[in-house]
Amino acid sequence: MGTFISTKGRYAIRVLIDLAEHSSDGKVPLKEIAERQQISQKYMESIMSLLVRAGIVSGSHGKGGGYELLVPPSECSVGSILRATEGNLCMVSCLGGDVVCERAPGCRTLPMWKHLDDMIWNYLDTVSVQDLMYGRGDRPIPILPE
Repeated sequence: MGTFISTKGRYAIRVLIDLAEHSSDGKVPLKEIAERQQISQKYMESIMSLLVRAGIVSGSHGKGGGYELLVPPSECSVGSILRATEGNLCMVSCLGGDVVCERAPGCRTLPMWKHLDDMIWNYLDTVSVQDLMYGRGDRPIPILPE
C-alpha cells in the first residue's frame, strides 16, 4: 500500500494519453512511446505489463507488434489506471486494509479520512484519458451524496 502516486502511476497516465493520440496508426511500438515520453523502455515494459493485466491495453511483440488501447479513451478513467498500476492507494494507512488499528472503532477522525478518500477516487473515476487529451482534467470535484 502506498500513500502517494508513484512515477509508475503518473507515467502510465502519460503513456495512455500518448497511445490514444497515436491509435489511428494501429499498434504503437513501445520504443516510439518511450521516446516521445522520455521514459526508459525497461520501465515502460513494467508499466505496460500491469496495463495489459488490467485489460486496458493489449500488446504483441515482433514485426508489426506494439500496443493498442482496449478501452476507449472516453471510458478509461484515471482511477482505473491508478488502481492497475498502484494497487491500493489511500490517504492514511488505516484505510488500506493492511493495517488494523485498534483505535478504529472509536476513532473520531476515521470518517473524515474515509470521506476524503472517497472524494478523491470519485473524482479520479470521472476524469478520462480523453479528458486529459483535450485539456479537460481540471473539472471541479463532484460533491458526494451524504
